[in-house]
Amino acid sequence: MQPDPTVFVLFGATGDLSKRMVLPAFFNLAKEGLLPERWRLVGNGRGDVAHEDFRKHVHDVLTEFGPRPEAGPWEQFSSRLLFAGGGFDSDEPGTLLEVLAQARREMGSDAQLVHYLAVPPVAFTELTKAIGQHGLAAGARVVYEKPFGTSQEAFEQLDDVVHSVLDEPQVYRIDHFLGKEATQDLHVLRFANGLFAAMWNHEHVRAVQIDVPETLDIADRAAFYDHTGAVLDMLVTHLFQVAAEVAMEPPATLDAADLQAARETVINAFRPLDPSEVVLGQYDGYRTTPGIAADSRTDTFVAARLWIDTDRWRGVPFLLRTGKRLAAAGQRVSLLLRSPVGPITALPSDGNVLAFSMFGSGEIDLSLVAKQPGPTLTLDVAQATIPLSRLPGADPLPPYVRLIHDVLLGDRSLFTRPDGLAAVWQVADPLLRNRPEPLPYPPGSWGPAAAAELAAPDGWLLGQ
Repeated sequence: MQPDPTVFVLFGATGDLSKRMVLPAFFNLAKEGLLPERWRLVGNGRGDVAHEDFRKHVHDVLTEFGPRPEAGPWEQFSSRLLFAGGGFDSDEPGTLLEVLAQARREMGSDAQLVHYLAVPPVAFTELTKAIGQHGLAAGARVVYEKPFGTSQEAFEQLDDVVHSVLDEPQVYRIDHFLGKEATQDLHVLRFANGLFAAMWNHEHVRAVQIDVPETLDIADRAAFYDHTGAVLDMLVTHLFQVAAEVAMEPPATLDAADLQAARETVINAFRPLDPSEVVLGQYDGYRTTPGIAADSRTDTFVAARLWIDTDRWRGVPFLLRTGKRLAAAGQRVSLLLRSPVGPITALPSDGNVLAFSMFGSGEIDLSLVAKQPGPTLTLDVAQATIPLSRLPGADPLPPYVRLIHDVLLGDRSLFTRPDGLAAVWQVADPLLRNRPEPLPYPPGSWGPAAAAELAAPDGWLLGQ
């Protein structure tokens, strides 16, 4: 399906998120032939930047972060890049209206308008008001980065502003973990295979771990990160959404409305977090990072025990963990299965695990208890791995590429709804109002020791 002619406005076009994710995704879309035949990308920012200078900036970005801008594809791509400087707010639109008028003349009056807010959450409200004030809302699609708000109160205020300017079908709240191939693999593995559908409940699963450790520090995101931290940056966005993907009831179909409804329904069954079941941490040396206050209490690590009050999952702990500067990187969902009742006892604790790697194209891992070949009954753990990128005809898309393509097509299946986000903030509210003191941990470790106790008796599968 070919998207309609589009003018794509990228607010925060020279910022970190645009450099690392959005601009590379857009070039990938161009290389894959997934953009409309007619399109323009208009970068927006405060600086007075010429079109040619912006094109050079994008070339430098792609050279650093990929995909590398080869001559032919780059020339076709770069000729469609424009820049509108002078900022953009309700009082002063800068040059954006003039540049958009130029782009629309070139694209034709039927071109759809897509706004992408790759800016800090604090800027969402004013940009939304300005989009309405300057007549850029009618028929447009607007993409909001996470987090959509920073608290329950902030979410409600932002949601009111957004719906005063836009209708809900125009709004695309992006969470790139929902665009991962492995997240979609969860649906297919569970709903298309009777073996797994039958065991997807508390009778067969004793615990679920959603583990996203990172080795990276905060790099050049210091100002953003110190106002956000691991709880807002990862827990109430990515990890809660992945938990909903695992825990939701089977939707009637995988169409947008049914899939979104199933996801939001189960989020409403999340029990509010108990701060005593949450461990926050901050890596040693964080406060010496330029731009970070010497007394900062921002969390760079969070581990939490989440309970889901549905008949399917009642009594099963969902263990969520993420953090910066940890011992290894991973993105893993693991279902720890209950040991069967029978004649074989003293089973290995790391057997009977179904796991999904969310890196790249996704991978399914199955840990089984098996007899070690030999004359005695010696038990061991056997591993079976299915790398999904090796399936015949596999052509995986990186998450941002997939999600931006869905925006161009008007497909909201993998985007969040306000009712689900309202529930997310209610779940997080007790923690945000009574945050534990972040515990120090050395870089290269697995975080504060208290986090290991949270996952007892099994412990975290990553890092054992």
